[in-house]
Amino acid sequence: MGVTLDHVVVAVSDWERSNVFYRDVCGAELVELDKGRFAYRFGAQQLNVHGPGSEPYPVARERVRPGNSDLCLVWPGRIEDAVEHLRHHGVDVEEGPVPRRGAQGDGTSVYFRDPDGSLLELISYD
Repeated sequence: MGVTLDHVVVAVSDWERSNVFYRDVCGAELVELDKGRFAYRFGAQQLNVHGPGSEPYPVARERVRPGNSDLCLVWPGRIEDAVEHLRHHGVDVEEGPVPRRGAQGDGTSVYFRDPDGSLLELISYD
């Protein structure tokens, strides 16, 4: 059937802080949506974001809350460069580099947190 992933949802507690973080640290393109929401686009995939003042509809029975997401993004180079990039932006590495298996096979990952505490992972297949 060829189904692919279009988007997932994360929640944030502060639009400005999160928009800057996901743009500068994660490399997202910011897309302004309707109903006071933003999306963070990574190529053909997207994170739709629920935050203060937004009224998304429909929503999951248990709404996504700031800090309870766990996301992995592909880093397009060496994992050591990802670590340096995070440090340059004042982001603490919580774990790694460590070997991990991702959607594209074996890689190396580093883990860190967004401003609300959601766990983020950068994986390199280099």
